Amino acid sequence: MKEKTYQTRCGTIHYWTSISSLNAITLVFLPGLTADHRLFDKQILFFEKKYNIVVWDAPAHATSWPFRLDFDLFDKAKWLNEILNQEEINKPVIVGQSMGGYVGQAYAQLYPNQLKGFVSIDSAPLQRKYVTAVEIWLLKRMEPVYAHYPWKWLLKSGTEGVATSVYGRNLMREMMQVYDGNQKRYAQIAGHGFRILAEAMEKNLPYELKCPALLICGTQDHAGSCIRYNKAWHRNTKIPLTWIEGAGHNSNTDKPERINSLIEEFVTNI
Repeated sequence: MKEKTYQTRCGTIHYWTSISSLNAITLVFLPGLTADHRLFDKQILFFEKKYNIVVWDAPAHATSWPFRLDFDLFDKAKWLNEILNQEEINKPVIVGQSMGGYVGQAYAQLYPNQLKGFVSIDSAPLQRKYVTAVEIWLLKRMEPVYAHYPWKWLLKSGTEGVATSVYGRNLMREMMQVYDGNQKRYAQIAGHGFRILAEAMEKNLPYELKCPALLICGTQDHAGSCIRYNKAWHRNTKIPLTWIEGAGHNSNTDKPERINSLIEEFVTNI
């Protein structure tokens, strides 16, 4: 994997690529809020000899810092598109975990005919109809919560709350340790992320996926109402939904072999 950068008006985004052929399918891995590119280590190891790979540290996350927090979800999608254009990548398959899945849906809204495929891992639909007014209200007010809880508690809940496996929990702890000693930055990134998510939902756009899609969710995913959202998403759209038995919110770290198999089967059939 080769580390590269892309300059935006708010700061520099760091991303990694493994491009074997511009004609090959490109898997674009988008990690969730407060996680970084390492979230997909098991997927990259499995796929980098088979497909082109792009993965980033999302704006303001990990190496993509310093970064001004005056962007929205659509800015992230636009910057992603510019990175893909910079790499001369056409028809990407976006694999988004949690917040990464929301970025993927914003991308699909802006560039409806450019996606070759979309895989949601423990994410949820971006349409307004799926969330309550109370949930929107809470999403906009999360920064003080993260700012005032003791860091040790955040570290414990942030690792044990998203993964069920030893590997998944240890990896999340490593990614959270990036912000050790700077809880304010962690709270700002998390609070800003939830806020721009709520604002994107409030736009009440269709966020229609016009490409083949797959929904994946862990049976032990207790992050927010992810399980409820995925059931409704599948019921309303008929997009295939696969439950990952025993996996948490970061199911690709809890059951990497199963996730890799599902992604490979999906890509083979699109």
